Amino acid sequence: MVDNALRLCYTCRITETRKGRAMKTRDLIYCALFAALTAIGAFIHFQFLQATITLQFFFTAMAGLLLGARLGALSQALYVGLGLVGLPIFATGGGFGYVFNPTFGFLLGLIPTAWVIGRLAERDRTPLRLTLACLAGLAVLYLVGLPYIALIVNVYNGGSVSAMKLATAYMLPYLPGDCLKIAVSVLLAPRILKALARNS
Repeated sequence: MVDNALRLCYTCRITETRKGRAMKTRDLIYCALFAALTAIGAFIHFQFLQATITLQFFFTAMAGLLLGARLGALSQALYVGLGLVGLPIFATGGGFGYVFNPTFGFLLGLIPTAWVIGRLAERDRTPLRLTLACLAGLAVLYLVGLPYIALIVNVYNGGSVSAMKLATAYMLPYLPGDCLKIAVSVLLAPRILKALARNS
């Protein structure tokens, strides 16, 4: 998984260099690492209140907080890209056909989610700012994921799902777990950044 992510990162590095933006080897490693962590997070499940929670959003938030907007989004794009080309790193497999899975929108939404979190957290790393950045990123995730479910269910599958059903089945049960993941992210990120700064 990490090897494939590094290869794809190297391709991105060549593209970025041609555009005049050099990517450091360390940046490539961090992107590959968070792509791998997000993949692992898809298979870590635990029960929290009424919902089964995974750690994908947690690692996406950490990618945005630690890597910034551009690299955080790139790490999530790597994760989604590797899954679409066939690696079984999504919750129920992989391959391009996954785009017809109603919940694929939440995977796609990880990319702008990381970008928004990184963008809002880059200039001010106070706990309040980091929390607001993560909440904004979470809002983006649902703004992408919920309409995608409606699109696949109502248009592609010819079914019928209402806005109320989307909210009660695919958002409200998960919000407590999402808030817990945000709290842990805000707690950990500054400490990790300080440790990285000391070792750089």
